[in-house]
Amino acid sequence: MRAAVLVLALSAPALVGAQTPAPPDAPRTDALRTEARAAATTHEFRLRNGLRLIVREDHRAPTVVHQVWYRAGSVDEVSGTTGVAHMLEHMMFRGTPAYPAGTFSRIVAELGGRDNAMTSRDYTMYYQQAEKSHLPKLMAMEADRMANLKMAPDDFSREMKVVMEERRLRTDDSPSGTLFEQLMANMYVASPYRHPIVGWMDDLQHMTLDDALDWYRRWYTPANAVVVVAGDVDPQAVRAMAERTYGRVATRPLPARTLREEPPQKGIKRIAVKVPAENPSVVLAFKTPALRDVEKDADPYALDVLAAVLSGYENARLDRLLVREQRMADSVSAGYDGLGRGPAMFTLSATPAKGHTTEALEQAMRAEVARIAREGVSAQELRRIKAQLVASQVYKRDSVFGQGMEIGIAEMSGISWRQLDRMLERIQSVTSEQVQAVAARYFGDDALTVATLVPQPLDGKARPVPGDMPTTAPTTAPASQGRPH
Repeated sequence: MRAAVLVLALSAPALVGAQTPAPPDAPRTDALRTEARAAATTHEFRLRNGLRLIVREDHRAPTVVHQVWYRAGSVDEVSGTTGVAHMLEHMMFRGTPAYPAGTFSRIVAELGGRDNAMTSRDYTMYYQQAEKSHLPKLMAMEADRMANLKMAPDDFSREMKVVMEERRLRTDDSPSGTLFEQLMANMYVASPYRHPIVGWMDDLQHMTLDDALDWYRRWYTPANAVVVVAGDVDPQAVRAMAERTYGRVATRPLPARTLREEPPQKGIKRIAVKVPAENPSVVLAFKTPALRDVEKDADPYALDVLAAVLSGYENARLDRLLVREQRMADSVSAGYDGLGRGPAMFTLSATPAKGHTTEALEQAMRAEVARIAREGVSAQELRRIKAQLVASQVYKRDSVFGQGMEIGIAEMSGISWRQLDRMLERIQSVTSEQVQAVAARYFGDDALTVATLVPQPLDGKARPVPGDMPTTAPTTAPASQGRPH
């Protein structure tokens, strides 16, 4: 994945590595940023029951995006019931007395809209997009299932089979999915980030309807929800709609959150993941600081820029050096995952070209980071990266859905939407010296977990691990688990 996650909050769902033309210089990017700011105005309201409503005006098309974000994801789960956040996401489509199973999505489709949901480590989000006149109906239906979800044992059993099959498809039968799951499980000792969003299969097999009901009652309350509406709307009218719908939902006190701190790592970790696959791959995951304070923190912005220097555009360093010039790799990428409620990581991943090894690629990728630690990056390279980051932000705001995602991801991570432009300014102010400093500070062995995919024959016959145990961890696995239609 070429997306640096701080920028993903600024430009989701666009990626830093998207092949979009970069503005030629800084003045042009400043002009684009001013244009983007002028295109949208944001308002925030809080209802009496604690629900927060954020309205982003964008009058370029007569459409609206309606998103409900619950600050409850797999990071809030405990061993024994992993996957319950994602399971409840599925159950939310099983209906209420007012809107029985299958009704919700059918009505949205009849209105000419679309709907779905996603569960991540930090949140669960439900959304609809439709013509703007349908917003009152969308709000009424979503508020109804916030308060009146009906869960029947038969529905739970059927939906659990769907979730288990989803796990088999996306993880158990996917080499990259298995690699990412094993990477996270070995990288973290205490943090709940070590658990897969979809849940461990044994936990799914033993999960009960009461587990899902308890999760619903615990977290699905107005005080734990942020509603984001983006599009061709009047903020005061949206507020009145929210009062008539969400405002009628009784709130409940939230349980205390106790996210465990990850203890210091005391040496390099290496795992080999042996699964049927055609090609080997390797992922290097380094523990790095997360963004907690937009003003006080500095290193997360420099790490974001470092990821873009390495793999943020077509001619970035790792692609140019390892794919085109030396032809050691078929693919290579870097990413910084610094925005979230849990710990952060920086990843380097690659698939070797024929005749080359994952061990050689590991050394080559680390050597390029070490080179930056010695020499820094040029002013021209830094300008190009910053232009790409600003361009991705501007192009993203052509999408009202992307604008809602930008707001919601930040809010679920503890960052106010009011600070989004400030985050972009902080990234633009990163210096070569700061990039050089983080490259020297965070990429030692004591912060590193290496995961190597060791392909096994598709016929199932075992293949030995060559030489020293390799290491591979995927950076391409999704950070969220969506509901399949």
